[in-house]
Amino acid sequence: MTLTRLIRFFSLSLILSLTAVSCTTQTYGPSYYGQNAFRFGQQQFQKASRLPGRVVQMFRGDDSFWYADEMYGRPSIRIVLGEQMVYLYKGGHLAGGSPISSGSEGYDTRPGRYSVIEKDIDHKSSIYGDYEDMYGNVVMTNIDNRKDRRPQGTRFEGAKMYYFMRIYGGVGMHQGYLPGYPASHGCIRLPGHMAEKFYHACPMGTPVTVVP
Repeated sequence: MTLTRLIRFFSLSLILSLTAVSCTTQTYGPSYYGQNAFRFGQQQFQKASRLPGRVVQMFRGDDSFWYADEMYGRPSIRIVLGEQMVYLYKGGHLAGGSPISSGSEGYDTRPGRYSVIEKDIDHKSSIYGDYEDMYGNVVMTNIDNRKDRRPQGTRFEGAKMYYFMRIYGGVGMHQGYLPGYPASHGCIRLPGHMAEKFYHACPMGTPVTVVP
């Protein structure tokens, strides 16, 4: 059975189960129905939290999932470039995941074992960004200040990288635009709400593994 069929089957089974509960418990009165519907909901959430990440993702609009706040243990990060996904583990157990956009061709994110060596919630790039005039108007965008000459009368404004966590060199995880494929200069971009979650869940020294 393919993944798509598995997800559809699981979704249909869940809907049918919910329908069955609503049909059968009403005959026992409001109190019985309310208690059992609540218990059923809890059971389904607990079951879903034990499923593989790809199945859990169907509950999220952007393919992210998160139940780390209810889990304990040392955090670690695993970035899977082939999937364009990053996963958080706590005590060795899967606790969250998010889509990413890693380095584009020529700026590839390097596989390897790293750790979080710097955290900066309001980080700005010292290399990539825009040249702006004195009024803040963008004159040249998406520039590399090591290569692109600054026009007279402009200043460099570094690209904003909120919730930045550096893992090696100039590369780190941060909030950014996700076009659906690798598109960064080597960094690992996350949706804003997930970049924030990873930032607060991972202290300095958190192990980070990047795999192809």
